[in-house]
Amino acid sequence: MIKEYTDGVCSTITEVSAPRRIAFDLLRAVIIKKMRLSDALIDHSGNAKLSDRDRNFARSLVANSLRRLGHIDQVINICLTRPLPMKASIVRDVLRIAATELLLLNIPPYATIHSAVNLVRSQGEDKFAKLTNAVLRRIDRDGRSVINTLPAFHALPKWLTKNLRQTYGDDIAIAIAIAMQQQPMLLDITVNTDHAYWARTLKAKILPTGTLRRQMNGRIDRLIGFAEGAWWVQNAAAAIPVQLLGNVSGKTVVDLCAAPGGKTAQLAARLANVIAVDQAPQRVKQIKNNLDRLQLTAKCIIADATKWQPQFPIDSLLLDAPCSATGLIRRHPDIPWLKNERDVTKMAAIQDQLLNAAFSMVRPGGMIIFSTCSLLREEGSKRIEALFSRNPYVTRKPITANEIGGLSELLNEDGDLLTRPDHLANYGGIDGFYACRLIKNKNFNRIL
Repeated sequence: MIKEYTDGVCSTITEVSAPRRIAFDLLRAVIIKKMRLSDALIDHSGNAKLSDRDRNFARSLVANSLRRLGHIDQVINICLTRPLPMKASIVRDVLRIAATELLLLNIPPYATIHSAVNLVRSQGEDKFAKLTNAVLRRIDRDGRSVINTLPAFHALPKWLTKNLRQTYGDDIAIAIAIAMQQQPMLLDITVNTDHAYWARTLKAKILPTGTLRRQMNGRIDRLIGFAEGAWWVQNAAAAIPVQLLGNVSGKTVVDLCAAPGGKTAQLAARLANVIAVDQAPQRVKQIKNNLDRLQLTAKCIIADATKWQPQFPIDSLLLDAPCSATGLIRRHPDIPWLKNERDVTKMAAIQDQLLNAAFSMVRPGGMIIFSTCSLLREEGSKRIEALFSRNPYVTRKPITANEIGGLSELLNEDGDLLTRPDHLANYGGIDGFYACRLIKNKNFNRIL
């Protein structure tokens, strides 16, 4: 038996600690099974049995490993005398978790290395035990000087790095990559009324866009006002699209692809007649549960948004389309390793279908807000260009800086919203988001 340090707290273990074993399992679930980390955490039977401290440690291990996976792999490769065989993926994943402990979490080496060697043996890879020990000792000795000099790009998979550099140029792409490596420990909140009161009560700052932001500490459901439904959690970027619809009081507004329901709640709080559409029954149930807590109402419909139609043309529509979610990597570091270029192409085709459907739902003169939580032009401005090329009856209504708290840097040259993780650095950053405001030609019926 040895002494192990987890999050700075000493505990006694034998062989491999449960948090390390679970972190290894979670990493494998993401990398091999392509399972979302949030789903893997729920799916793993052992995770719920851990203490809060150990559960946080296991999640921190795998999240930090994913956040810097490209860097960690480079360090491992440098410290190997010869490449690991392809069939030794188990060994590589053990090394990834252990290297994260040594280089990013500063866990004492004797606990990390001992546990990693035993984990390799427990997986039936005894022949790699000595190699694991030798490589990790080398990483502990030399790895910090290596990882601290690697380009920020190298933390990400090549497909994403290539896209970001082509889209934004090297300087901005580097800033985005650096921002993605920082875990945001902030909580964004949308309130129904009295921003100043709730900012004081929750010890939060009011961002220029109106979102409340506070430090992430303690359980969210124990904060003042949560149980009463006075506010809900919603990233600052995700809260902007609804604001672009203007005054929706008394208007019928469709929220397509509505789950988890933050935008539906915004619309309902602004007294719109909301129709929330999503094709996943469980996600629609989640919307209803959130609305019940907030004491808000909306008509919730389970349907395929590309096929569903309202009973009559509606005033406004919000389409927050499914996408690669590359704008959310700061909070979800598994995303780069779950997606690839083929996924982006597939999502772009679905977005085109949804835009066509959205156009058919609104009345002439009606408004459509198209948004995605993506940093990629293929899931943003290129979709609007494609829409214009096939539909002459829709026009762009540029967004102005005064609609978004004077933050002109969040607008592109066309007047579309384009937030990046490196934006609002003084406030702690923001998710990547794209939004375009569209108007259906008032003369559409006469034209036809």
